[in-house]
Amino acid sequence: MKKKAVFIDRDGTLIKEAGYLSSLKKVHIYKNSIKALEMLEKNGYMPIIISNQSGVARGYFTEDFVKKTHKYIDSLLKKQGVKICAYYYCPHHTKDVRVQKYFKDCNDRKPKTGMVMKAKKRFDIDLKKSFAIGDKITDVKLAKNSGMKGILVLTGFGKEERKLIKRQNVKPDYIAKDILDAVAWIIKTR
Repeated sequence: MKKKAVFIDRDGTLIKEAGYLSSLKKVHIYKNSIKALEMLEKNGYMPIIISNQSGVARGYFTEDFVKKTHKYIDSLLKKQGVKICAYYYCPHHTKDVRVQKYFKDCNDRKPKTGMVMKAKKRFDIDLKKSFAIGDKITDVKLAKNSGMKGILVLTGFGKEERKLIKRQNVKPDYIAKDILDAVAWIIKTR
């Protein structure tokens, strides 16, 4: 039987937005993230992180730091009795690139679907029964491009991004106060 997943943006959605996160001291999980992850697990959804990490291409931090950050987040979540099933990230970009090997128009970079398709294949996910949550229009576009429903949260960059909806010609399926509100909507509408 195919699985259901919720693809969650990392910065500004699961954890507080810190610009280009370059120190573990700046990792702060939103308090409602724990309850949201508990609800996803209880209702049979796999939480999967998908994150654009262009700071690698721009030379602000390394891929090793991104991986270290994910392990650190896992350790914090484990203490609260919750977990993320997998982390996917894209270190590439085509603007302001300082580390040349990461100069690439990558299929993994949201709103393109590469990260979602890798998870779909790995976990046998039914995208029609899955969702994407994030604080940017690119997260909503990713959902649409992947055949999922997309939720814009008003944490992180969400309030500013909300103003761009009409100009970007994209409509979220739901606009949520935060990740917990988004997950409550998912559970209610499934």
